[in-house]
Amino acid sequence: MEQLLEACRKGNRKAQKELYQRMAPVLMGICRRYLNRREEAEEALGNAFLKIFTKLSDYKGEGSFEGWMKKITVRACLDFLRARNSPFAQEWEVEVPDHPGGLDEAEYLAFLIQALPVGYRTVFNLYAIEGYKHHEIADMLGISEGTSKSQLSKARKILQEQVTQERKKS
Repeated sequence: MEQLLEACRKGNRKAQKELYQRMAPVLMGICRRYLNRREEAEEALGNAFLKIFTKLSDYKGEGSFEGWMKKITVRACLDFLRARNSPFAQEWEVEVPDHPGGLDEAEYLAFLIQALPVGYRTVFNLYAIEGYKHHEIADMLGISEGTSKSQLSKARKILQEQVTQERKKS
């Protein structure tokens, strides 16, 4: 991997393509957690890779390279959301679609998370999946810590209600 990174640092297009092909599926998964529309996720992924390639010299080998790339990708998604106006300034009507057939419990939970309003989903992903603390989320999103906690609480409540309803149906 170090040779690949060094070639990427030198601007080797073939190496950059190889790194992209290796990491794009993982990073696209992150983008899809934050952005519902595939086109939006693809745009955020492109922005993330642009940042990764331009900032590659900043990576000093401390910690996981994949983790470094994931952080850049999360921030690219947040930048995309911010550019569309803050998703945290309003209350949301929540419409959860019917359970699509053929999903196991984990896939159904991922489906429900994706169906959350963007503000709830963003905070939930940052806190529960990425592992950020509320003060970090507040700083990243330009919201208060209280808003972060409130968005997480509402997301959890919706998810719990939906899972409970689904279990009653089974």
